[in-house]
Amino acid sequence: MRRALVPSRPPGRGRRGGGREQVTALCCHRVHKSFGSVVALEGFDLCIKSGALTALLGPSGCGKTTALRVMAGFERPDGGEVLVGERVVASRAAWVPPEKRRVGMVFQDWALFPHLDVMGNVAFGLPKGEHRRVHEVLEMVRLDRFAERMPHELSGGQQQRVALARALAPRPAVVLLDEPFSNLDASLRARLRAEVKQVLEAAEATAVFVTHDQEEALAIGDQLAVMSEGRILQTGAPHEVYRHPASRAVAELVGEANFLAGVVRSGRAHTVVGAVEAQGHCDGDVVVMVRPETVALESGEGSGRIVDAEFYGHDQLVRARLEDGSSLDVRLLGPRPDLAIGSCVRVRLTAAPQLFDA
Repeated sequence: MRRALVPSRPPGRGRRGGGREQVTALCCHRVHKSFGSVVALEGFDLCIKSGALTALLGPSGCGKTTALRVMAGFERPDGGEVLVGERVVASRAAWVPPEKRRVGMVFQDWALFPHLDVMGNVAFGLPKGEHRRVHEVLEMVRLDRFAERMPHELSGGQQQRVALARALAPRPAVVLLDEPFSNLDASLRARLRAEVKQVLEAAEATAVFVTHDQEEALAIGDQLAVMSEGRILQTGAPHEVYRHPASRAVAELVGEANFLAGVVRSGRAHTVVGAVEAQGHCDGDVVVMVRPETVALESGEGSGRIVDAEFYGHDQLVRARLEDGSSLDVRLLGPRPDLAIGSCVRVRLTAAPQLFDA
């Protein structure tokens, strides 16, 4: 039987503090950072609650890694301030170096010392004589039997867990993870992210996890922060951000989405697939966001036609061409032989869509 990654915690010791009031572990206020003429962060605002695992999601080049490096103290911001707890660690008037911030870092390439064994890597940066803490975190990540192995003798997943153990060993206030699974294949990445989440929860660690992978961000975070062009667009619980994106830009970054043209008249938005409620919107043009899983297709006479399908086993993604020439991606469970390419279909929405100003 496979050994559990970490022991279970007693009731009332969950990530959210068992009903205890959460405090802020890390805050960035109006942070700016440029590299020459390139603006990396512009008015970057993000606060992390103690004990929370926050996924920082954004496309490549949006400033995610720069934000993480500013939090860690590897880059000095041009403006704004960074606080760890109630202590200002970066501002125009204050600067605390990385080693004094109580911030742990797991790098994208893990950055293990090749000349040190597993124990030496984890002990690096700890006061001498902290052998008990080293064994404690190695047991936490299930690598206590590999303490004398060298990094090159470990698998990619094991190296990643050594890097996590090293970051956790000094009991940091915050752990920062910079796309730590990007060097792993897809199947290992899915398993390792679940294990890392379990370790962070068991350690009651506060963590910021940077990724450009939407699935990863939704799966691992207690809180989701969506970032684009150097600033935060929206924060919240992953399911809330997914269901109620604040803008079209957020909807495009979080999950799959269709965007249909609509016209609001008398409190209803009229689209090619029918009319939907539009309370709070003035008459005029709108953009209607429809998630693929909120569409039902019925074979038979209808205004749509199946033009493509991708089968994944557990579900499939079907594309229907609508009568106005636009297309609609629909996610369906399992095989649907009645929806062959070329088939005519009726389109029905199964949940209220989100409306944005055109």
